[in-house]
Amino acid sequence: MTRPQHFLIRMMLFVGAVIAVVIFLYMPLQEAFRANVPLNSLIVSVLLLGIIYNFRQVLMLNPDVKWLEDFQQNKLGGQPPHLLAPMATMLGDQSDFLRLSALSMRSVLDGIASRLDESRELSRYTIGLLVFLGLLGTFWGLLDTVSSIRGVISSLSVTGGDIGEVFQDLKNGLEKPLGGMGTAFSSSLLGLAGSLILGFLDLQAGQAQNRFYNELEEWLSSVARLSSGSGLSAEGDQAVPAYVQALLEQTADSLENLQRTLTRGEESRIAVNLNLQQMGEQMSILTDHMRTEQTLMKSMAESQMGLQAVLTKMSDTGGANAASALDDASRGHIRSLDLLMGRLVEEMSTGRADMLQQIRSEIKLLARTVAALSENKNS
Repeated sequence: MTRPQHFLIRMMLFVGAVIAVVIFLYMPLQEAFRANVPLNSLIVSVLLLGIIYNFRQVLMLNPDVKWLEDFQQNKLGGQPPHLLAPMATMLGDQSDFLRLSALSMRSVLDGIASRLDESRELSRYTIGLLVFLGLLGTFWGLLDTVSSIRGVISSLSVTGGDIGEVFQDLKNGLEKPLGGMGTAFSSSLLGLAGSLILGFLDLQAGQAQNRFYNELEEWLSSVARLSSGSGLSAEGDQAVPAYVQALLEQTADSLENLQRTLTRGEESRIAVNLNLQQMGEQMSILTDHMRTEQTLMKSMAESQMGLQAVLTKMSDTGGANAASALDDASRGHIRSLDLLMGRLVEEMSTGRADMLQQIRSEIKLLARTVAALSENKNS
């Protein structure tokens, strides 16, 4: 989504240019403002309120843009902004799989468009109000001018007297009509200039809102999955009834839910088969270990039988002869054989315990997978 900052930059540059022009023309603008201070103060106040309101309209788009970006990235938190509240209620938490019919998406976009238009009504009203105040000042000044000229003409007398005094009275009498003309032109100047300024700011605010609306429409059109029955229409001039269209949409949604359930069940079945395959491999390894241990036990039994025969023969030779026959090499060989047998028995018991632990872990994992699969089928 595009942030509305560059529209704010345009608006601030335009307001800065207006301020520079006002500073450059300060003296003539001050004289025009003093022609009718109450009305001109009202016009300037309306202008300032309109400028603040237009900036506020653009700044209010930032929470909506941020909420949409968080929604696209599955980072939802807090309440949705006022503009996107209906869409947030309709979409819920399904950010990765959107299900909107054509009518639902159209209603969401129409609601947002109406809210945007409603927010700009006050700005448009202030533009018209500035024009009205300028025209009001114009007619006010013209009325003062007409009444003053009528008074001057009625009081003018050319019978007798000095001609210089007549022109002096005419000059003094025309000061008030000229003041009325100043009121008219100053109010028109401020009103039209204010409407021009607010018109440009309202144009920038409208462009920012239109950019937001267009990007939202493009995102919904590209991400949302439309129901197959939403766009159906009968051939010719007859349209599909509303209840039939609603029934088709509900059927399409039910089929989509069934498809997702079957997909999840297939994924669970594949996971169970994989776990069973891994468990079979572990059982094969355990069988190989047990066969190896059985072979080793058989070899140990044969060695023990041979050793028993030697010991029996040695015991039959008698005490002294046995002591002389059992030399140091034989004692070392017997001691080594005893240590080797003890180590072999220890390793066999340790390997058997590890293998049993692995089998228990695989059986627990298989039981959890089967339980999850049964829950998915029930749901």
